[in-house]
Amino acid sequence: MKKLDQPGTGSTTGLNGYCSVRSKLGKSDAKLRSAQDTVRNEMYYNPSQKLADKLGAQLDVTRTQLYDTTIQHGKGSDPDSASALDDALVFLIRESTKGSSGSTLKINGHNVDEIVWLNKFLEVRTAGLKNPHNKETQNEWLQSITRVKSYQCAVAQNQYKWGSSIDVLDNDGKATTGKC
Repeated sequence: MKKLDQPGTGSTTGLNGYCSVRSKLGKSDAKLRSAQDTVRNEMYYNPSQKLADKLGAQLDVTRTQLYDTTIQHGKGSDPDSASALDDALVFLIRESTKGSSGSTLKINGHNVDEIVWLNKFLEVRTAGLKNPHNKETQNEWLQSITRVKSYQCAVAQNQYKWGSSIDVLDNDGKATTGKC
C-alpha cells in the first residue's frame, strides 16, 4: 500500500480486486478488524467523546450525534469540522436556558439544558451542511441532511437515552426503527 500511495495523485492503479479482498478479510481477519477499529477510534470516536466530555454531555442522543458529526465533518480545525461547529454555537450562547432533559451543560458561564444545546447544534450543523466552507462537499452534504433530521426526530420523541432500539428516519426521511 505504501508503494501505491503516491502523494497527491489519488491514483487507484494497481488496486484491482482490493475491495473484494478487503471485504473477505474484514469478515475473517481479526487483525484487520482490530486495525480498522483502532483507526476508527483514533480518528472519530475518541475525539467525539472527548468533545462530549468537555461539554458535559450525558445523553446518548447528544454523544451519538457528536460521533456522527465527527465522522462527517472531521475532528480537525478547518471551518467545517465538528469543533468549528461547536465553536460557532458557543459564540451564539448568551444566556442560561432551562429544559426538561435532566442534563445541564456549562457554556460560556451559562447553564444550558442539553437538549436545548443539541437542538441549536443541529441547526448549526444543518446550516453547515447546506453552505459548507469547502464548496466541493456541498452537493454530497446536502444529501446527508436526513442524518441531522433523524436526530431531530429522536429529540422530538424525547428519545434521549437509548436502549436496544430507537425510532429514527432512514436515508429517505421515512420513519423506521433502528436497532442499537
